[in-house]
Amino acid sequence: MAVLMENIKVLGATTETVERILTPEAKKFLAALHERFNARREELLQLRAERQKAINSGVLPNFLPETQEIRDSEWQVGPAALDLRDRRVEITGPVERKMMINALNSGAKVFMADFEDALSPTWQNVIDGQANCIDAVRRRLSFTSPEGKEYKLNEQIATLVIRPRGWHLVEEHLEIDGKPCSASLFDFGLYFFHNAEELIKGGSGPYFYLPKLESHLEARLWNDVFIFAQNYLNIPRGIIRATVLIETILAAFEMEEILYELKDHAAALNAGRWDYIFSLIKKTREHKDFVLPDRSQVTMAVPFMRAYAQLLVKTCHKRGAHAIGGMAAFIPSRKDAEINAQAFAKVTEDKTREAGDGFDGTWVAHPDLVAVTRSVFDDALGDRMNQKHNLRSDFETSAKDLLNTKIEGAKVTRQGVSNNIDVGLQYIESWLRGIGAAGIHNLMEDAATAEISRAQLWQWISLETKMDDGNPVTESLYQELKQEHLAKLAVFEGHRFADAEKILDDLVLNKEFKDFLTIPAYAFLKN
Repeated sequence: MAVLMENIKVLGATTETVERILTPEAKKFLAALHERFNARREELLQLRAERQKAINSGVLPNFLPETQEIRDSEWQVGPAALDLRDRRVEITGPVERKMMINALNSGAKVFMADFEDALSPTWQNVIDGQANCIDAVRRRLSFTSPEGKEYKLNEQIATLVIRPRGWHLVEEHLEIDGKPCSASLFDFGLYFFHNAEELIKGGSGPYFYLPKLESHLEARLWNDVFIFAQNYLNIPRGIIRATVLIETILAAFEMEEILYELKDHAAALNAGRWDYIFSLIKKTREHKDFVLPDRSQVTMAVPFMRAYAQLLVKTCHKRGAHAIGGMAAFIPSRKDAEINAQAFAKVTEDKTREAGDGFDGTWVAHPDLVAVTRSVFDDALGDRMNQKHNLRSDFETSAKDLLNTKIEGAKVTRQGVSNNIDVGLQYIESWLRGIGAAGIHNLMEDAATAEISRAQLWQWISLETKMDDGNPVTESLYQELKQEHLAKLAVFEGHRFADAEKILDDLVLNKEFKDFLTIPAYAFLKN
C-alpha cells in the first residue's frame, strides 16, 4: 500500500531550495523507496549487531562456506561505462559548491562528490548539496567568492560519482509513516530522481560509491534498490553503476560475493583504507591480540593492509571490475616547501606501490595531488586505460593473512594518544559547525580518520594497553592530555569545543563501544 502524502513530513526548515529539491513527485519516490526497502535495511543492521556479538565471543571473520560456489564459478560484472573506463586519478570532497568546481576542474578522471564522511549533514548542507549536484550535472555550477573571484566549470570536467550516506544513518528531517527516512535512500533517491535522465542525455549515467557495506546481503539490498529505481523512472537496467568501498573487515571476506550481487551494476571496488583500519579496531575491540599501534605506524605496507589491497586487485580483475586505490590525504602547505617535498615523496611512494600492485587508479583529497598521482599511473598504464589484464595469479591469501596485525616495531606512545585526542577534538568541533572535511596538521581529516582516533582511545583504555614507556593508557592520562589540548586550541566566536569534548568523552569513556561517532554527534548539530 502506497504511503499517503500527508504521512510524508518535512521536519527541516522550508526554503526555496528545499521546495525545488523535495517536490511532491520526489517525495513520492522517496516514500516508495522507504516503503519497499526500509524494513530490510533495519533487519540487516540487526544482523550487523549479531555478527559483532559473535566476534566479541571469539568467532573471528572468515570466508563464507555458504558462498563458495560463487567464488568458484565463472562470471563477470558488466562492461565499464564509457566515462568510467579510465579512472587513473579520482578526487574526493564534499558537495560544497566551490570545492565541487575545483574538484571537477582538477584534471582528475573522476570526482566523488561526498554526502558521507566529508559532509557534516546539517539540513542546509544536505539540501544545498543536492542542488549543487543538479547544477553540476547541467553544467551550470558556478560560485562567486566574497572577494569577487568567480569560479565556473571548465569545458572538460571529471566524471561525477555520488557517495550517499551509509545504511546505518537516517535523515531525521524527513519522516515517512512516522519513521525517519534512511539517509542512504534519501541521498541516492533525490540525486537519481532529479538527474538520471539528464545524465543519460549527456552520455553519462547515475554513478554511485557505496560506503561501509558489511556483507553481500547489504550489496543485494542496494542492487534491488537500483532495479526498483530504474523501473520507477522507466530507465533500462544497468544504467546505474556502483563502486563499492571495501572499508570494513567483514566486506574484505566477501569481495567476490559483493560484486556478484551487484554484477549488472558493478563498476569497481575501492580500498577505503581509513575506514578499513577503523573497522578492524571496532570489530576486534575486545581482543588484545588485535590492538594496533599509533595510527601513523599503520601504513599500507603492514601485513594485514598489504593482504587486503592485493586481494582487492585480484578479485576485481578476476571479475572484470576496476580496482581503485586508497586516499592520499595530504594537503599541500602554502608556506613550507620542505613539508611539501617530504609529503609529495610519500604520496609518490604510496601510489607507485598501488600501481605496482595492479590498481587501475587511486584517490586524492586535494587538486594539487592530481598531477603527481597521474604521473605515476601514466607510467604504469602507458596507453592502456586500466590494467585489468594483471590477474595477480602470483598472489594467494588466507583469512589469517587478512587478520595479521603484527607490525614490526609497533608501539603505542604517549604522543600517539595525544595526537588521537587532538584530531578527535578538532574534527568533531569542525563537524559540529557544519564542516565535514577539515584540514588538520596538513592532512584532510574526515569522519573516517576521526573514527580511528576515538576507537583507538576507547580500546587502549578499555584493554589497559601499555605504552612504550611501560605505563598503561588510562582515563586519567586521557583527561590530562585532553585538557592540555583544550588549553592550546585557539577559540573563536561560534566555536563548539565544549560540545566536542562532551561527545569525545562519551565515545572514549563509555563502557559500551558506540559504532559510529556521527550518530551521537548528530544530536548536537545545529540546523
